[in-house]
Amino acid sequence: MSLGGGGGGTSSIPPWAVMRYITRRRRPEERGRRGGIGNPFAWLIFVLGALYFFVPLVGAFLHSIRTRPDIFLAYRQVLDDPKFFLGLGYSFTIGVVTILISLLIIVPTAYWVRLKVPRLRPFVEFVTLMPFVIPPVVLVFGLIRVYSSRPIVLTATDFGSDLLLVCAYVILSFPYMYRAVDTGLASIDVRTLTEAAQSLGAGWTRILLRVIFPNLRTALLSGAFLTLAIVIGEYTIAVFLARTAAFGPYLSLLGRSQPYTPAAVSLISFGLTWLAMLAIAFLGRGAQTRVQVAGAR
Repeated sequence: MSLGGGGGGTSSIPPWAVMRYITRRRRPEERGRRGGIGNPFAWLIFVLGALYFFVPLVGAFLHSIRTRPDIFLAYRQVLDDPKFFLGLGYSFTIGVVTILISLLIIVPTAYWVRLKVPRLRPFVEFVTLMPFVIPPVVLVFGLIRVYSSRPIVLTATDFGSDLLLVCAYVILSFPYMYRAVDTGLASIDVRTLTEAAQSLGAGWTRILLRVIFPNLRTALLSGAFLTLAIVIGEYTIAVFLARTAAFGPYLSLLGRSQPYTPAAVSLISFGLTWLAMLAIAFLGRGAQTRVQVAGAR
């Protein structure tokens, strides 16, 4: 590209300089357009979403304080009830065990599929989505039918029933845990990390525990939070396995006998859920700084 100079000569200007000049000339206009209030339709969607989220919470709170003259009677009844903490502690323990077993199953499977057999990813995704198709009542009746007779009888003891409950929750957590782990694996260079670890003499167990798991911290915390939320709020499987000490059956039985206390319990459990989310954000904030490992191209 040549432009005529003042002295009659020509000066050669590279194309990238012209494009940079045009881009700079357009930036003030773009800033002016972006500095406005934004798309009204987007603000409308945001307001509707906020109302959909907060209006039920406000309604539940207003219903829970209708105990006159002591408006916080329902909350004191919940905190003074030992079954509340027993049910929450039981479900939390079952949830932690479920998370550990899910991680031991999902992380090596997703890692091996992505590293060695990527063609099997659609099949594995289909298998992990099966809990969305099979209702929990069908799942629990199948477990009861199989494990209530020989050769393996688990429904006859409390430990066996707890074990069945954990197994059922592990199956229910597959869609959420696998999606979280697979998304985390997609954000890192699995092959390069594996080859680097193997070149230093690490085996498969050390690669998983010292390389893969630390790089998936945020994804694992997200899947763990979703799994814990499912376990705490689940009702059907716990009832049919006679695990009435769980938090879901406790909340259901409480709603049959007291009119205002269930709303207080729901709000307290919702607050605990938000505390868990804040804990996940706090624990996972260190994973935002990642060293990119790249191999030869």
